[in-house]
Amino acid sequence: MAQLRVRDYERILDLVVAVLGNADPEATWPLITRHLLEAFDCSAVSFAGLYTTERVLRTEAWAPESQGPMVLELAERHDTPAQHPLALHVASGGTCPVIMSRISERWRHSEWHDSARDHGGGEQLGLPTPGDPQALRALILGREDEFTERDLALAARIQPLLLTADSHTRELRRLHAAVPLPAPAAHDLTPRELTVLGLLTEGLTAEGIARRLLISPHTVNRHLEKVYRKLGTNNRVSTVLLAKRSGLVP
Repeated sequence: MAQLRVRDYERILDLVVAVLGNADPEATWPLITRHLLEAFDCSAVSFAGLYTTERVLRTEAWAPESQGPMVLELAERHDTPAQHPLALHVASGGTCPVIMSRISERWRHSEWHDSARDHGGGEQLGLPTPGDPQALRALILGREDEFTERDLALAARIQPLLLTADSHTRELRRLHAAVPLPAPAAHDLTPRELTVLGLLTEGLTAEGIARRLLISPHTVNRHLEKVYRKLGTNNRVSTVLLAKRSGLVP
């Protein structure tokens, strides 16, 4: 694997901080696409899912906003978005980041390539984001210059973060649907700590929370320690009772 630069790791850290500091689940993927646009020096980034049961391609986020959803444009210009090389790659079980020209011999002579060039991104890197059994979901990064081994290495390092962010967003949406959460400043809890607290009140153990959020039990326990300190509690039972009385959780 190509060696990453210090700036690459700084960009990864910037993305981690931005995602975990975001309390609005609907803003997560737009935030991520904006960060990837800069990190990979792209012309356009889109996040979309091909929902196989409905045969519908849904674009959830893109950057820059003025450019419009690149993947949606491709879907409108082709009758079979499922035939896009990235869709075929994911459908066949591919989970690693890929460069389109490396998985499709005819990429640069295809209509898909011509469509991508309309958005200033004739070269594309695909970053699968599995997690929804109903859809083939991925990020598509486009630019004029060829993607390199270092770009692939950076995408591979970022991919686990994206999967964790997706799981975190799903839990936030579910908790928000049950009851709107108060502003984290009420008890100085971060969005991540509120998510962990919500799962704690559902009876999940540290190991169960870790599996749900795709993080380690050690990380969960660190979050719980901060929750206990900020709420002035020292155990699970008193924390759950106080959180419910305060309206922090349903």
